[in-house]
Amino acid sequence: MAIKKKVALFFIPLILYMSLLSFMPLMEPDEARYSSISSFMNSSGDYVTPRLDHVVYLEKPPLCYWATALLFRIFGENEFSSRLFVALCAWGCVILVFKMGKYFQDERTGLYSAAIFSTFLFPFVMGRINILDMPLTFFVCLATWSGYRYVSSGYREKGWIYLLYVASALAFLAKGLIGVVFPFTIIVLWLLSYRRYGEVLKLFPPVGIALFLLLSCPWLILVQRANPDFFHFFFIQEHFLRYTTTMHHRNEPFWYFIPIVILGTLPWAAFLYKAMREKSPNMTRSLKTTDRRFLLVWIFFILGFFSLSSSKLVPYIAPVFLPIAVLFGGLFSVYDTRDIQTEKAGYNKFLCHLPIILQSLLFIVLLVVPPFIKKPRIEGGLIIMHPEKWWLLVAPLILLQMLIIFLPDVVKRRWHRGWFATIYILTAFFLALSVFPVSEFLTPYKSAYPVACAINTLLPQHQKLYQYKISLYGVDFYNKIRTPLVDDIGELSFGSGTLPREEKKQYFLSSEEFYKLCCEKGEIYCITQYKDRLEELKKHISHIDILWSNGIYYFLRLTAS
Repeated sequence: MAIKKKVALFFIPLILYMSLLSFMPLMEPDEARYSSISSFMNSSGDYVTPRLDHVVYLEKPPLCYWATALLFRIFGENEFSSRLFVALCAWGCVILVFKMGKYFQDERTGLYSAAIFSTFLFPFVMGRINILDMPLTFFVCLATWSGYRYVSSGYREKGWIYLLYVASALAFLAKGLIGVVFPFTIIVLWLLSYRRYGEVLKLFPPVGIALFLLLSCPWLILVQRANPDFFHFFFIQEHFLRYTTTMHHRNEPFWYFIPIVILGTLPWAAFLYKAMREKSPNMTRSLKTTDRRFLLVWIFFILGFFSLSSSKLVPYIAPVFLPIAVLFGGLFSVYDTRDIQTEKAGYNKFLCHLPIILQSLLFIVLLVVPPFIKKPRIEGGLIIMHPEKWWLLVAPLILLQMLIIFLPDVVKRRWHRGWFATIYILTAFFLALSVFPVSEFLTPYKSAYPVACAINTLLPQHQKLYQYKISLYGVDFYNKIRTPLVDDIGELSFGSGTLPREEKKQYFLSSEEFYKLCCEKGEIYCITQYKDRLEELKKHISHIDILWSNGIYYFLRLTAS
């Protein structure tokens, strides 16, 4: 058990969530945005007011920015340090899931639950990119679990209630009010489901409330003092209006998160039908009814909360995957110990294997399709898609998906053990190796790193670089420059409105102002995206030199006659 514990809680998470962080450049816009904010905190020395592209950016609280800024100080500004805090929070979720499964049943269930969570598709993806949702998930789930433990102890173990308030404060500082709403609502709903109405007030001791205020209020006071419009923008616009209106022009259907949860629990969701159909007589002992009810309240409240929202984004649903992993862990830990001889003779094995086969086919199709979608072509001397390299990268992944269909059962029949471990190891290898083709595919389209390298080589010293109808935060981050934006203010509209008039005029231009500036200066360097914007520029600028292009981004020299 000690070896299994080290593998599930240390070795595999180390590979999946830490060792491969540097093998993909920062993606636009989220990773480059949050990296730029942390970098500017270090360079400006202002850790109270977050700034993006040198303007005030108050959409989110600063905890993740602070953590990344600290890691930048320690490890330098790179992809590894940018993603490290998120990866550590994902690893924290793995440990938390282990503790939950162990408490609900036994250490074996905890290890199965942790192994399942660490190889769920959704946490693997979200735990390796610099966005705020995985830190939020860790602190929200830690707070929720602490509240449950406090109630389960008969309200005697005070340390749990204090941890509930500390974790809630950190969740609030990670992403806002949701960090407070979720833990307390889940625990209260669970209590109400058992009609334990009188116990609700025990969740709100004065010491706990004081702890929360002590941790969260100093930043709120300081940022409000520095930015008088903060409270209205942060609490009304970014919380209430974002949830209740379509201000961000998103109007996804109510069931939007259902397929995300199903796909996010792959590969284990594909084995669920098999485990439930080929169940052993002991399957009912996977989790107690009380524990299952708590986990189901946790899952369905978060799923319902976001499904009712007018603004839906994929990462929002991250906190549901911890309780799902514990439920899966309880089921698979029992199924994996069944006696292979007890399976029904003549049972239709194909039906049980069908979801597994379909899952593997889905992954194989996704691996095979890209070279046919993006035909190899040369733009500016660069080959966008290298077919030979692509097939070399995906061949091991295709083999692993073929093995996962039949190898676990072969191992089980041969050695009467190892079914779960085989799936776990094959999945871990698949996820780890998938980083390389994903990076190969996404970098030209979703990262500013290629164009940032071209700028570093080709932009003359002391020349200002403009961004025409795009806003690539990665350009400023990688090149340590400030680029004026043309007709692409977007999320910077609030911050740009606080700038002095002359600064705003210099760094936030309309198209007409940009064309006029080209005529006045005679020569301007800019970057843009897509050929239609290049063609649009040609209508207004007499001469354009394409200094570099990868077919997606263009680095241009504009010359007026």
